[in-house]
Amino acid sequence: MITWRRVGEPDFPLLRTWLEQPHVARWWNHETSPEAVARDFGPAARGEEPSEDFLALLDGEPLGLLQRSRLDDYPEERDELAAIVPVPSGAVTIDYLIGDPRRAGRGLGTLMISSMIERTWDDLPSAPCVIVPVAAGNPASWNALRKAGLRRVAQGELEPDNPIDGREHYVYRIDRPR
Repeated sequence: MITWRRVGEPDFPLLRTWLEQPHVARWWNHETSPEAVARDFGPAARGEEPSEDFLALLDGEPLGLLQRSRLDDYPEERDELAAIVPVPSGAVTIDYLIGDPRRAGRGLGTLMISSMIERTWDDLPSAPCVIVPVAAGNPASWNALRKAGLRRVAQGELEPDNPIDGREHYVYRIDRPR
C-alpha cells in the first residue's frame, strides 16, 4: 500500500542518494551536491513554493519521490505545454521517480502514479485533469502513465529535462472522474 508524506529537510540526504542512481540521473539530470538538493527542494519543503514534493512510502518504507504542481502556478511551463495541447485552468502535473533501482521495473511507478492521482482528486477539488509531458525516449515512464489510466493526447516538442535528449515529448492526460 502506498502512503504519502511531504518531503522535509531531513529527507534531503535520501533524495540526494536517489538522484545519484543511474536510472534516476538519466532522466532527472539533477545536481546532487547537498547544496543543490537543499536549493532545489528546500523552498517546497518550507512551503515557500507552490509545488508539492511527496515521498511515496510502500508499507512505510520510502519508495520514491513525486512532485505535484498546478500548471497555472508555473506560467512558462504551462505556456510551453499549451503550444501543443489544451491546458485547462486548474490542470495539475506530476513528475516522479522510483529511488531504489531494485524496485524499478516492477509496476510500482504505476501504483505510485495511480495513488497520487486519486489523492489529487481529493486534495485539489478544482483540478479538472492531470497532464504529464514525458520524453518520447522514456518508454518506462510513459508506459507507467498509460497503465495508471492516462491516455496519450499529444506529441510535440518541449524543452527536455536532460540536454542529451531530443525535444520530442508525449503528453498524457487523465480527467477527473464525473
